[in-house]
Amino acid sequence: MSVKQPSDKSHFILPDLGEGVHEAELIRWRVKPGEAVQEHQILAEMETDKALVEVPSPWAGTIRELHGKEGEILNVGKPLVSYEVGGGAASAATSAAAKPKAHAAGESEDAGTVVGTMSGTLTVSERFARRSEESNTATARKALATPAVRRIAKELGVDINRVAASGRGGRVTASDVQAAASAPATSARGHENGAALAPRSVVIPAERPPVDADGVSERIPFRGVRRKIAQALDLSVKTAVHFTVVEEADVTALLAKRNEYAKVLGRKLSLLPFAMFAVCRALRKHPELNAVVDDAAETILRKGVVNLGCAVDTEHGLMVPVVRDADRLAPVELADRVKALAEGCRSRTIAREELAGGTFTVSNVGSHGGMFATPIINYPEVAILGLGRSRERVLVKDGRFYAGTVLPMSLSCDHRVVDGAAGAAFLATVQSLLEAPETLLGS
Repeated sequence: MSVKQPSDKSHFILPDLGEGVHEAELIRWRVKPGEAVQEHQILAEMETDKALVEVPSPWAGTIRELHGKEGEILNVGKPLVSYEVGGGAASAATSAAAKPKAHAAGESEDAGTVVGTMSGTLTVSERFARRSEESNTATARKALATPAVRRIAKELGVDINRVAASGRGGRVTASDVQAAASAPATSARGHENGAALAPRSVVIPAERPPVDADGVSERIPFRGVRRKIAQALDLSVKTAVHFTVVEEADVTALLAKRNEYAKVLGRKLSLLPFAMFAVCRALRKHPELNAVVDDAAETILRKGVVNLGCAVDTEHGLMVPVVRDADRLAPVELADRVKALAEGCRSRTIAREELAGGTFTVSNVGSHGGMFATPIINYPEVAILGLGRSRERVLVKDGRFYAGTVLPMSLSCDHRVVDGAAGAAFLATVQSLLEAPETLLGS
């Protein structure tokens, strides 16, 4: 990108890292004061509410000052880097070393628009999709990881700074830590301090982490996705009037039908896509639940399309990608779409527009255990369905006992919009569809 040459000493203003983003957390500096940088060289890694973004330099020059510390929240429009521009550094921009390196095979790319201003007079706009290669000698530097991953490393007794990172942007993931913990070099425990293992296996409690005077081992500020989750949940609880209806569906016959699908597809599907399919059918019968509230205009907006949100648990926090036109997809298509969106959430490559526009949300809390829940509405939607873990149980039908499987369901609704009878009726429709797969799947 051609950029007008700035003055000898200039500021690079923190650009807009995405539509509606007003601030970002500084994760890691990739340069230091006094360093000569080239145009497009990565200056820093920033984390917004949804994405990890690499910020490139708009021009060549020498870094004079870095504005902000790692872990600090920086506002868009404030100085990020001060430069000394011109001379040898400027001429170096045309050298071969300044050319961006090609992507390695299979390497994923970031995508986003960055708009920056220089001293209030220069605007820089560029889409960038380049990740710089990390040095193999980075074992001495501090590892890039979320507080949750650092906590896991502490609990497992793993030095996180020595863990090989496989995450996006050189981040250490929970899987990396667990792999390091299970390596032979770290698994030899039980003989410390001369203590021999008894004939039977003995579980040795992990040592307590160091704590302060208040008993606190780690202070974790609200940052990035976690901060946005807190704000969204707070708004939902303070605005929507929640009530919850619970029910169980006998999915014994549905599981048999699912096994037939597995033989044809050559792979197994979970119950989630079938439940989502049933929800789409039920929303057509109960359109009052397929709506959002515009509180500013005091208006209820019933939707003619079904854009189904599906809660995804990631190491960065809970994210809710949206399956658009979900009512037009078969269970297999729903399963594939949810898988692709979940992978995008966990790798932080998902587009912002895929996290907005939902009309109803499904949360599969049973994937982590638990029977019933009281899910919080994904405001401004008016309802959310929580699915528990299916369990085998002795059931009774027509006076006869049989072994079957039940799926617990919890429906939370905004009582300002959805009456209790309407919520119960919707849940009963979902239940009846799940219990009659021939009706649900039209076969």
